[in-house]
Amino acid sequence: MKVINLDKKIIHGIRIRTTNTNEMNPKTAKIGALWQKFDKQVIVDYQSGEKVYGVYYDYESDANGEYSVLAGYDGEDENLEEVTIVSGKYLRFVASGEIPQVVIETWGKIWEYFSDETSEFKRAYKTDFEYYKSGNDIEIFISIR
Repeated sequence: MKVINLDKKIIHGIRIRTTNTNEMNPKTAKIGALWQKFDKQVIVDYQSGEKVYGVYYDYESDANGEYSVLAGYDGEDENLEEVTIVSGKYLRFVASGEIPQVVIETWGKIWEYFSDETSEFKRAYKTDFEYYKSGNDIEIFISIR
């Protein structure tokens, strides 16, 4: 994990609203279906360098409240919703492995890190995002205070 300062970035995609409690129950989980819908409906031009992101934003409070998730990419598409990844300080977590399992495992490490009251950094709950670097390499950026 490493602290990174980022400039704002615009992402276009498909959005849902959920909670971590809902995501733990297969009957109420929405994020998996969101990604399936994105994969079917949005054409990402990887050849020209377009990148895929999962953006977490519009937090009601903290990890216990509602939040929005946008499955998207950094290409232009006026038919899709738009979200801005805000500029600021982020803690970057890097992982490789089978998707989606590596994503789930990395989020587990993130929750573990931030639930430790002695951890050096605290979450800002502004925008957090997953950057899908390749078919099995991800980076997750968590906004910090």
